[in-house]
Amino acid sequence: MTFALQAAKEFGIPHMLYWPIGFCAFTCLLHFPSLIQRGLVPVKDESYLTNGYMDNTLVDWIPGIKDIRFRDLPSNVRTTDPNDVLFNFLLSETGRTNDATALIFNTFDALEMEVLDAVKSEVPLPTIYTVGPLHSLLHQIPLVESQSLGSNLWIEDVKCLEWLDSKEANSVVYVNFGSITVMTTQQLVEFAWGLANSKHNFLWIIRPDLVVGESATLPPEFAEEIKERGLLAGWCPQKDVLNHASIAGFLTHCGWNSTLESLSSGVPLICWPFFADQQTNCRFSCKYWGVGMEIDSNVKRDEVERLVRELMVGEKGKKMKQRAMEWKQKATEATSPGGSSHANINKIVSKILANKITHN
Repeated sequence: MTFALQAAKEFGIPHMLYWPIGFCAFTCLLHFPSLIQRGLVPVKDESYLTNGYMDNTLVDWIPGIKDIRFRDLPSNVRTTDPNDVLFNFLLSETGRTNDATALIFNTFDALEMEVLDAVKSEVPLPTIYTVGPLHSLLHQIPLVESQSLGSNLWIEDVKCLEWLDSKEANSVVYVNFGSITVMTTQQLVEFAWGLANSKHNFLWIIRPDLVVGESATLPPEFAEEIKERGLLAGWCPQKDVLNHASIAGFLTHCGWNSTLESLSSGVPLICWPFFADQQTNCRFSCKYWGVGMEIDSNVKRDEVERLVRELMVGEKGKKMKQRAMEWKQKATEATSPGGSSHANINKIVSKILANKITHN
């Protein structure tokens, strides 16, 4: 929301921009103008997207980002309209980046170090502060001060935690597509039977508005099939769920908060990105961080079943779990006293206080 920068400038107030996405996704946004210059955006014809031609086009000139395909960029590039409102909004927002005195990201150095180093050396930007995972930093604040802080868009149902208590360690797949992702009835049914046919336990969060244009309902025979090993809920305290001993994996839309919360809980991913930065988060989770497997956007029950079984009992699933636990350790180190994110949040506070003293 860079419109605030002008007001801050006029009053002589330091203006820091907080980006609620990963630094890799931000770097892709920063290079949207290059996509225009190279004639990739706007896409010349809708058929270029539907036939996969554009999807597999390599974008190999963004600093620090290798082997990324057009389909892995933030989904706002998938437009044939030069006047596309959201694409142009993002162009405008990233174009004002250098007007800020600092940039703040909910990430940690170890996770995105290669891209952070490359961008810092090649792109003139304000000071960058990595302060994530923010929910882990919250643990450093006394409970009496932190318990009122939250960011849920839906009311949490904590009864699912009691159900998880009844399950064995590493025996449950957690399924949640976030606050905004929507799907068709057919996609809902494919996910449902894929989960049911896997024969593994699962906790599935189904918002009332998950299905486009209608209520999210499943056939009666599905409820009979999953009796005792499946639980459907409207919303949940996600961080508590991800840290529960029974959770073995997370079937997710790859929103940045969900991705960070999963990594910092040591939980591997099955990825079904929907829009915006989720495609980029999915690519990095699967290709570089070693914690994810991607489901095709045209979801089929057989693929869901196969990936759930691979996650739960396969060799790749074991390797992903090991990598996720390594990222959990690094996230803990970053947000503990002496860690990079802990130090950066203190630097931000010190700069604000120093400026206040100067003005007084």
